[in-house]
Amino acid sequence: MSNDEWIVIENVSGDLQAEILRGLLEAQGIPVLLSRESAGRAIGLSVGPLGEVVILVRAENLWEAQRVLSDYRSGLFDEEEGSISDDEPDSD
Repeated sequence: MSNDEWIVIENVSGDLQAEILRGLLEAQGIPVLLSRESAGRAIGLSVGPLGEVVILVRAENLWEAQRVLSDYRSGLFDEEEGSISDDEPDSD
């Protein structure tokens, strides 16, 4: 893989989720590209194939991006700090 190669890391439904994940990854220094179907955006669809947003990261950042998303989904991310928390996730 070359350093200029972009790899799909996630497919999400709608711009909101895509922008949240982009912000999370970029806050960790990981460059992100979002790719969406222009027809869906033009007519305001956020579900189904026309509402899908593809999140891409550079090949060299793939492992780190996967780790960040995994930690985010596991609740290990400190939302206020924008970084990995040293504490265990709450188990309410």
